[in-house]
Amino acid sequence: MFVQTILLILLPLGVSYFISRIRYSRFQKYADWPQLPPSLIWGHMKALHEFIARGEERRHIDIVFQEIQEHLGNPPLILYDLRPVQFRLCVVGSHEVAEQIARSSKSFPYSMKKSPTMGALEPLLGPHSIITQQGEHWKGLRKRFNPGFAPQHLVTLLPCILDKAIQFTDILDGYARSGEEFSLDERCVSLTFDIIGAVTMDKDFHAQLDRSKQDELVRLYRELTTTYRRGSSVQWDWLDPRLNWRRRTLSRRIDQLIAEHIKLKFAELKSKSTEKRSRSVLSLSLQDIDQLNTQVIQETCDQLKSFLFAGHDTTSVVLQWTFYILSRTPRVLDKIRRELDDLFGPDPSPAAVQEKLLAPGGEELLKRMSYTSAVIKEVLRLYPPSGSARYMPPGSGFNVQLPDGKTLCLDGVVIYLNATLVHREEKVYGPTKDEFIPERWLGNTDTGLGLIPDSAENQGDGDGSVASAHVPASAWRPFERGPRNCIGQELANLEARVILACTVRRFDFEKVGVGALARDATGAPILDAAKGQYEVETELFNTMQVTAKPIDGTVVKVHLAERAT
Repeated sequence: MFVQTILLILLPLGVSYFISRIRYSRFQKYADWPQLPPSLIWGHMKALHEFIARGEERRHIDIVFQEIQEHLGNPPLILYDLRPVQFRLCVVGSHEVAEQIARSSKSFPYSMKKSPTMGALEPLLGPHSIITQQGEHWKGLRKRFNPGFAPQHLVTLLPCILDKAIQFTDILDGYARSGEEFSLDERCVSLTFDIIGAVTMDKDFHAQLDRSKQDELVRLYRELTTTYRRGSSVQWDWLDPRLNWRRRTLSRRIDQLIAEHIKLKFAELKSKSTEKRSRSVLSLSLQDIDQLNTQVIQETCDQLKSFLFAGHDTTSVVLQWTFYILSRTPRVLDKIRRELDDLFGPDPSPAAVQEKLLAPGGEELLKRMSYTSAVIKEVLRLYPPSGSARYMPPGSGFNVQLPDGKTLCLDGVVIYLNATLVHREEKVYGPTKDEFIPERWLGNTDTGLGLIPDSAENQGDGDGSVASAHVPASAWRPFERGPRNCIGQELANLEARVILACTVRRFDFEKVGVGALARDATGAPILDAAKGQYEVETELFNTMQVTAKPIDGTVVKVHLAERAT
């Protein structure tokens, strides 16, 4: 009886204490942070859901974050309390704050740690991925694989990239003859998967052929990435055990295939009879390996999985958006075609481009693709495929200073460096932050390769350009910045330049469905003279499929350009 009495007394006290701690955590602890009105029970999940429900529910969460940021008056960061379902989340939309988090410091020489939420991508990347590893282990991986992504090495891979690009243009020729609608995402993913397979593994995946003829690894990887497609802006995948089991099953089979290939290439590398040694990323990474044990195989396998995913995804997204935006922006399309004519001559055929790039001086032509590079840079600004998630454990004492001088401690909060928000920061990009203006980069068109010289001839030409001198380097971060920047950014940029050189003058793309051009009574597209773009029936937008991709797979028709007929 005595014990029961004590329990009856302590129970309400315990409940009261628990509620008071929740109240403190929800309403007081982060009271000075920019945020939506919190709920005692739901934190910010209810308010976030209300914003999602205001628009197309399939839109990417970055679009929702952008709407909330504007609603709150464009603060440099916003807190989202998603407990108990997820961590507290800090979404960063200021380049100044993002730079403090991403850069190297005395306490964190390799930048802030990656977020534990990255664990959801383990089936895609592996447990030892260079994308998720920390500290000295990450440093060792970066050092081991850097030679395969060095710019001077990548230029030697031009013949391979061009061969795959010409196969791509042959496929587009077929669609132009048939008039058939097709998914540009499907074709661009196949192209970039072929390239990344050849570059990293010295393996022909046959990804651009019919599915029945594709390598098993391609089919499995496509199936695995499909499991990450989302039907709404927010989705709790970890609550679906069947989905996670399917991902693990596919991942294990992919591991087996890659491990077999690693063993094959290691044997070739150590064989004295090999006439021509492979220069793939894999082969270069194995040069200093004396014994191929289980640990080396697993670690190498995870890096190849990471390169296959990141290497095909970014470039395919950039190509889709570039082809689409050029089809909407005749002024820019005309300028990029004129630049390519000046560099490669009047023949728009891919074979002519191939001949020029593989001849002596071909690398110099890449350095002179200034306007093409500005187009790529502007597409990556408006439609970055992803951001970066970081985390600092409680007690670390990691503080950032906001633009107004206020200091906030980010311990115990997942930090999302949101490139979409940073790239549309009005105080940096001004009133044209949402507009496609490649000229804003002229004079600073390097997209990562270091191939494009900044010169006086690259300055703005009166087309509404925004001087690049006013854009801080930290305000453009599609490949992130600091020590943890993307190891493959040079390859992505090289691919994009080469593929655009082979396609832009030969083909005209016509969007079908979402994002299709609006037309007048005569069937002619309607030009918005102020923006220099054709109007559309509905705006094309990104959805979430691991990264940000156009919602419908970019369904298009393609036609031979007038000069190519």
